[in-house]
Formats: sequence, structure tokens, C-alpha cells
Amino acid sequence: MYLSQTELLLQKIRRSYEPKLPALLGDLPHLSWMEFTGEMTPPSEIVALFPQSGAQPFLKGIVQKDLPSLKTEPLRIGVVFSGGPASGGHNVLAGIYDALKQLDPKGVLFGFLNGPEGILLGNYKQLDGKSIDLYRNRGGFDLLGSGRTKIETQEQLDGALDLVTKLKLTGLIVVGGDDSNTNAAVLAEYFLQKGCSTKVVGVPKTIDGDLKNRYVEVSFGFDTACKTYAEMIGNIQVDALSSRKYYHFIKLMGRSASHIALECALVTQPNLVFIGEEVAALKRSLSDLMTEITDLICERAELDKHFGVIVIPEGIVEWIPEMATLIQELNEQLIQNPSLGVAEVSLKLSSASLHTFSLLPKEIQEQLLLHRDPHGNVQVSSIETEKLFLELVREQLQMREKQSARKIPFSAVQHFLGYEGRAGFPSNFDCNYCSALGRVATLLIARSKSGYMACVRNLTKPPHEWEIAAVPITALMQMEMRKGKRKPVIAKALVSSEERAFIHFKKIRSSHRLEDHYRNPGPIQFFGDLSLTDTLPLTIIMNQEGAV
Repeated sequence: MYLSQTELLLQKIRRSYEPKLPALLGDLPHLSWMEFTGEMTPPSEIVALFPQSGAQPFLKGIVQKDLPSLKTEPLRIGVVFSGGPASGGHNVLAGIYDALKQLDPKGVLFGFLNGPEGILLGNYKQLDGKSIDLYRNRGGFDLLGSGRTKIETQEQLDGALDLVTKLKLTGLIVVGGDDSNTNAAVLAEYFLQKGCSTKVVGVPKTIDGDLKNRYVEVSFGFDTACKTYAEMIGNIQVDALSSRKYYHFIKLMGRSASHIALECALVTQPNLVFIGEEVAALKRSLSDLMTEITDLICERAELDKHFGVIVIPEGIVEWIPEMATLIQELNEQLIQNPSLGVAEVSLKLSSASLHTFSLLPKEIQEQLLLHRDPHGNVQVSSIETEKLFLELVREQLQMREKQSARKIPFSAVQHFLGYEGRAGFPSNFDCNYCSALGRVATLLIARSKSGYMACVRNLTKPPHEWEIAAVPITALMQMEMRKGKRKPVIAKALVSSEERAFIHFKKIRSSHRLEDHYRNPGPIQFFGDLSLTDTLPLTIIMNQEGAV
């Protein structure tokens, strides 16, 4: 009972936090959009697939005192959470609701339940101030729920069209990552082609940090997730330094990009961190990585240090060249025959991939075959990479012990920090950022813009100096193979070898191998000095302003 009361008290106090917003958003009725030519243009193949929305201009928010009044009909907006949770989603809802009521007191907000499936099944509820207020500055997506259903078949598109027409929606706001915003662009185009007046806009969400570009500086939820993981890594490091007898293999979320691993590396300074994009660029093999870890353990043993912390991004197996080839071959075989077993698939692999496959523990082999994502591909997040690395390193150590006739102490613990970072109380930054994004998305709908992603820029400045903008979703797209077919998707942003944060990481990491410069940042701070409560991800600060 006492714990429950404590939790409720924090929620109550947290609800009272008033997000800091860009000064521009203080006068929504007089905000409009100025068109400009962006530096990113969609490929001609994308424009051909999106004839109504494929070549739209970029937008920047401006004050225009002589704006015409809004439509006489009340604004009716629907919102849907798509994909995994990310802290700050409820503040997007609150921002949408507050902007809607500021622009049109008679406006109505509908929330679709359990993700895009709610649109297809007609499951929704009307959101009012009382329900919104209970979730301000709280994590999770639980007010509405979320899901990974995609609206892409003709039947699904027609069903979505029927529902938005039935509800007389002025606009639909899709809160999601790259795939979800791609879906938003598809819906926007389809509604335009069918003469439907419902506008569709997206809001950039993903803790992985791989939905960013020149205009979207960061996706919401990344900051809170990294701060949460950094606290856990810091705690583990202090424990390792205290007990001095365990190696901790920590896998972090980051399905396609290593942004989380890089951010947490800069904040906590573990002994060894792999960045998947660097592994691929240098064409490092699985054996190379295992040798590097084993060398580290042996060198630290010479210093009588039998402990350490090693951080691995969850998608690293796809960055290791021979593993990437193996996974590609498995994907091709599994699309043709989803029920292939270990013995059968071994007969269909190339000799090189068969050799790689044979080196893997049986449990990992089975994981490669049993788990697939919505596209039918190997589900990399289900592969226990931390366990794979641990077991292969143990084998290398045993070989070295035989060669040297010397015992190398090695005890290891494996961790996967994943869901723990997706739904916690959002940081002040994510509270502020998401509240602004919700307002920007609403303004786009109110000004009849469709096929855009809401943007808030200039994030290293104080919130009142932030700028608002919108980028055509098609400008972020490229063609990729999905389930054996070329499809338009938003390109994932990867860690670049030229970005300042990565260059700084490379400069300092060698000193972390043997010397223990562990940092423990502690939990997210909500109250107190602004230098503690309103911090941004280090990677954003470094990439925009240089090393700190």
C-alpha cells in the first residue's frame, strides 16, 4: 500500500509539470506555413508512386496576423499509436488536445485503440480533458494502446477510408517510427487520390534514434530510453567495480542502428562498446570481435582485473559481414518455406554461410529460424547476441588456456536492456519535445496539410527558441526489398563515421579498456537545477555544437 501511494504521489506531482514550448506555439491561431525548397528530394521512383503528394514543398512555421479563419465545421482529429512504446507519447496526445481546443473549442479528438488495428476494426474512443490530464508527463502508450498492424492491402486502405469518412475526420495523426510514417504517407496519398478531405500527418517516434535527418533532429523517446539504460549500465559498472569478479555482457536495443549504444557509451564509458556500423565498414568478422573481447579479458587479467563491462547493440549480428550474408540467405529460404528446420536449411546454404552457421551454438541456430519479423525476415532482436558472444569468448579463452597452460579467471553475466527503456516517465526534454510535436501536428491538420511529418528543430537551444517545421514524408523515402518486393520506405539513419559524436567516442575509447573510467549518471532527474533536469542526449549536443 505504501509503495502504491508513493507511485501515485509521483504521478500526481509529475502531472503538474508544465512543458516548456517554442515561443511560436503560443499564438497558434496566427501561425501558418511558409513553403521552401528543402535539400532532400525524393527519387523519381518515389514521386511516381505518390503522384499527389510525392513532390510537396518543405514547410516552416511563421506568424501571420491576417490569417483567414479556420473551417466553419469543427475540427475532428483522430490519433493512433503505431509500433513499440516510447516515452512521451501521452504528451503528444496532450499537445494535440491542447492545440485542438485552442484553435477550435468545439473540436473533437478520437483515439484509435491498439494501434492501426483500431482503424481497421473501428475501435476508438473520444478523448476529453479529464482523460488526457491523467496521463500528462507519463510514460507508455496505455491510454490507447499500440500495435504493429500495417494498413497496406487494398481492403485495408478501403476500410480506413470508410472509417475516416464515417467519422468525418479533418485529419489523422500517426505517431510512429519509419515504417509507421511510411504507412502515413501511403494513407495520405490514397485519401488524396480518392478525393477524401481527411489529412494525414506523422509524428517521429522511436527509441532507436534511427528516424532522424536534417529536419528531424531526433525521434521522441530516444532521450528517455538512453537515460534509463545509462542508469542501469552505471549501476552495473559500480557493482562490477565493487565485486571485481564478473564480466557483464550488455545488449542494448538498436535493431538497425547503434545510436543507443553510442549515446550510452559516451555517458557511461564502459570498457568495450561495439558500434555495428563501424564493424560493417571495417568488414570485421565474428572471430575478430571475439578475439578483441578475449584480448581485453587477458590484458585485464595481467592487471589482476577479472571484471569488466562490454556493450553490444542488438542488431550487431547483421553488421558482421558473414552473419549478414547468412541472415540474407536464411531470409530468402524462409520466405519460400517458413517451416524449414536446422537440418533442412543447412542443405540450402552456401558453403561459406554453412560454415558460419555451424560455428553457432545450437540454441542460436534455432533462434535464427524460429523468430521472424512482420516482413518475414529473421527477427534479430530475438537472437541472444549477448549469450552468443559470451559463449564464443568462453571457447576462445579455453583454447588460450590450453596453449599457455595458464588459468584465466572468467565469470560472466548477460543482460538485455530492452523493454525497460520504452515506457518510463519521460525526461523533461521528451515532455517538452512531445508537447510541441503534438501541437505542430495539429497545426498541420488545421491548415490542410497532408503527407507531412511534424518537426521541431534547433533543439540545442532553450525550448522557447525552438523552431517548428514540417518535412514531406516522401522526401525521406527510398526503395527497399521487403518480402521479395521493392517497396517505398523511410530510410533509416545510421551512425556515421563522420559525425562528431562518433569521432569523439573513437578518440576516448582506448583509455577505457584497461582503466576503469566508469560513470554512473544515476536516475532521470525531474526536479532541481536545470543543468540536471533539462539535459539533452550527448550525441545531439556533440553533433551540432562539438564535444562537451
